[in-house]
Amino acid sequence: MKLSRIGFAFATMIGFAAGVFSATAQPANPATTAPTNVPNWWPKTKADAIATNAVATAPVYVPDTSHAGQPLPDGNLAWDALSKVADATNGQGFARFTFSFTNITTGNITVLTVHPSCGCTTAELPPVPWTIPGGQTGEIKLAVNLAGKAGTLFKQVNVATDKGNLNLMLRINVQPAPPMPEMTEAQRDAGIAAAKVDRQAVFKGECASCHLKNVEGKYSQQLFDAICAVCHEAKNRATMVPDLHHLQVPTNEEFWRTWITAGKAGSLMPAFATSQGGPLNDLQIASLAAYLNAVIPSHVPVPAAK
Repeated sequence: MKLSRIGFAFATMIGFAAGVFSATAQPANPATTAPTNVPNWWPKTKADAIATNAVATAPVYVPDTSHAGQPLPDGNLAWDALSKVADATNGQGFARFTFSFTNITTGNITVLTVHPSCGCTTAELPPVPWTIPGGQTGEIKLAVNLAGKAGTLFKQVNVATDKGNLNLMLRINVQPAPPMPEMTEAQRDAGIAAAKVDRQAVFKGECASCHLKNVEGKYSQQLFDAICAVCHEAKNRATMVPDLHHLQVPTNEEFWRTWITAGKAGSLMPAFATSQGGPLNDLQIASLAAYLNAVIPSHVPVPAAK
């Protein structure tokens, strides 16, 4: 009997100890148990943490692109102008425009894209999508590359926003270059004397102001007017400078290319190719030769091959 009671008591103690150890090893419920040694403002439960993050995270504005392909209604953006005109001179590098606008609504308007109608026009603006809050202003700067262009040019730039799109219109009047000033007799004699010593002298010193002016980016007629006409089309053309319209030898495109590239040693005709100390690259020379062959056809028949 005594052994039975002792065994029962021992089993009861073992069971109680197991329960204690089991309760100690049980993981805490993160939704109900607060961590220890943390500041008072730390979230006490998982629900508190979710609520705290929801309050701390600001809402993100996401533009609505469903109206991007539609015309921009009035009452959204106020522009200083939708069409602008600029005057430029033949040989000028760029025509530049600045369009200013204001968001006259109380909400956000986002510029999604700014797309010029051709590759010669570039736009300068903040990275898109560009969000302009209500009452704020902005600028879009545009540059049109005028290389090889003359006359009146029309360009269009599409501005797409999350409220609709509109077109900005550009007009550029490219005026002819002013006529070259006439050389005095003394200037002409000095130029001829320098060329007799060094036929490439026309690309150096004071001579370069006329013979090496604004040739970058020019081709065909524009290039001829800039670098050839100063001598060959001069009002008082020097007698030793040939009249290209009345040459007494057969001409073709290869003829013009050869003379432009290498000139003629022992004469006043310089070599225009960059490989020989001149200012023109191969593409410019090719365009100039093609232009001369088209506008100044040969007056002397090519001899028949024997």
